[in-house]
Amino acid sequence: MTSPVISTTRPARPEDVPAIVAMVHELAEYERASDQCHLTTEQLTSALFTTAPALFGHVAVDEHDEPTGFALWFLNFSTWTGVHGVYLEDLYVRPAARGTGAGRLLLATLADICVRRGYRRLEWWMLNWNLAAGFYASIGAEQMSEWAPYRLSGDALRELANHATAAGTRTGDRPGRVPDRGDEA
Repeated sequence: MTSPVISTTRPARPEDVPAIVAMVHELAEYERASDQCHLTTEQLTSALFTTAPALFGHVAVDEHDEPTGFALWFLNFSTWTGVHGVYLEDLYVRPAARGTGAGRLLLATLADICVRRGYRRLEWWMLNWNLAAGFYASIGAEQMSEWAPYRLSGDALRELANHATAAGTRTGDRPGRVPDRGDEA
């Protein structure tokens, strides 16, 4: 069997969502965390194709326009540079398409978005045992070892949120609205 030819990347379309969700689950299995992945087609469709999305996606496609890889990303903001950047949440290329340039093309697409929009950073996290480390180094990506990730979730997240409620903190009067355009944070 020959490797698929990667002809292009393009923004994700609604009809790509089932393939992207399947690949997200493949990625979770690769990362040894399949029990933590609960993404559904409905959730991803809603996140990507709402009126004002906060999540964006691109797919690498083969010669038949079938997705063989994806990049899901969102904007972040650097107070040090004073401009937005792109945070790559997930990048995945199906095993049959690895070595075809799909991953490089997806990253190049995001780099092009950054350059065209004046963003100064394209950032992502990677598990320290991921074999893609060599690939990332080959394209000039620098490992940011001086920064340590932190996460609040589950009971700890709810407990801290209860502190804000008990203190009378207002987090927004409009359900489902994330402050994003100068609204109170």
